[in-house]
Amino acid sequence: VSRIITRLTVTALFSLRNLTICAFTLDCNIVSCSKMNLTTVPVNLPNYTAVLDLSYNDITRLRAEWTTYKLPKLHNLLLSHNSLHFISTEAFVYVRHLRYLDLSSNNLRQLDEYIFEQLEHLEVLLLYNNHISQIDRTAFSGMISLQKLYLSQNLVSRFPVELVKNKTRLQKLSLLDLSSNRIKVLPIPELQSLPAWLKNGLYLHNNSLICNCELYSLMTQWFLRRLNSAVDFRDDYTCIPPGADKKILRVFELNVHMNCSTFNESMEETFLGQTLVLNCDTRHREMSKTWMLPGNIIASPGNNHSVEVFPDGILKISSVKLEDSGQYTCFAVSEHLNETLYVWVKVHNFTVSGTGDTLNTGYTTLVGCLASVVLVLIYLYLTPCRCFCCPGQGKPKNHHEDSIHSSILSATPTHEDMATKAELSRHVAFIDPKDLQGQNGKVNPSGVEELDDEARQGKGMRKKSVADSISSVFSDTPIVV
Repeated sequence: VSRIITRLTVTALFSLRNLTICAFTLDCNIVSCSKMNLTTVPVNLPNYTAVLDLSYNDITRLRAEWTTYKLPKLHNLLLSHNSLHFISTEAFVYVRHLRYLDLSSNNLRQLDEYIFEQLEHLEVLLLYNNHISQIDRTAFSGMISLQKLYLSQNLVSRFPVELVKNKTRLQKLSLLDLSSNRIKVLPIPELQSLPAWLKNGLYLHNNSLICNCELYSLMTQWFLRRLNSAVDFRDDYTCIPPGADKKILRVFELNVHMNCSTFNESMEETFLGQTLVLNCDTRHREMSKTWMLPGNIIASPGNNHSVEVFPDGILKISSVKLEDSGQYTCFAVSEHLNETLYVWVKVHNFTVSGTGDTLNTGYTTLVGCLASVVLVLIYLYLTPCRCFCCPGQGKPKNHHEDSIHSSILSATPTHEDMATKAELSRHVAFIDPKDLQGQNGKVNPSGVEELDDEARQGKGMRKKSVADSISSVFSDTPIVV
């Protein structure tokens, strides 16, 4: 009897010890083990656990056996501010339904292949403030639901281009924070081809970028589009010029230091007969898009048979003509915001091969020149009834008529010079300067008033956006969803 009582007492004390280590909240399914000086993950966690907080401890390894049974309801796992330097590739086998994983502020140095493959439901992954220098190209494979990936404040020296490539891209990824790393070179062609809603959440400031005009053009384009990644951290984009001079320069000032040309945005050039595709490249996804053609004509079925608007907002113009030149406007609207994009289209007056129309134009010009020369020769040498053969040449001149002509065409009434001047000045045209003037005395042939600079450039008041990288990367408060 005494032995049975002793065993029951030990079991009760062990259960009581587990309860005192972690705080259980039954109504919210939250298990909080934060700041308990733990070196391993507690065992025998309740299978109803939805949120497990293990932050601010001294856990060094996350082994495959940290849980030996499935936790199907666990969707938030917080392991920030530990001493993690090893994560098993099978550590997440029994927690496949995680949606939020916080591994920030640890000692991780590399991400092995397929380390997060089991987390196909994960939406947010925090890895900032570690010592990560190596990322396997397959580390994030299988994460088809990942939306936000935070890798700032690490030692990453290579841009993980496989995350944003068209064929291997994480389709739902909308935020990739690679700020405060050691990246020197960016894959600029790949970044230029990204949709605006992805570039809007691509943070690259505070890196060791090498200065060049391509980098300046890329970042200037992002800033002109008012993308959060460029606008909110404009002063934090710096670079180092190539060569011996290691002076740190601001990326947005390279047009002064390296004589880079200013980027001209939203300009498309095409040729006669080509097919032109215009993309309404908005900063956010799933927006309702409407196109306005030159002349303030809404692009809709029936008003222009050569123009087609697709459900994703792409405008297609078949067999481009000269009258298709002008400004195209895309109005994008969603429940909480709207955006307006302007695209200027210039159509060249010849085909892309430059054969048919160019030859016709040159032939027409040559024929016109020859005709002009022939007309001039006829005018000079074959003019009928010149003065020496006129019937009344021998008659005395009418002095009264001469006085009238001299008073109009000559300041000095000399009858001998008058006849010569009259022959040389056959046609005289008087043009009133007032007909060529617009407002403020400036010549304005088109008769259209010039727009104000601010109105023409489309500038306006813009509130500073709340970037996701600010609230999550620099906050040590555990996030509970």
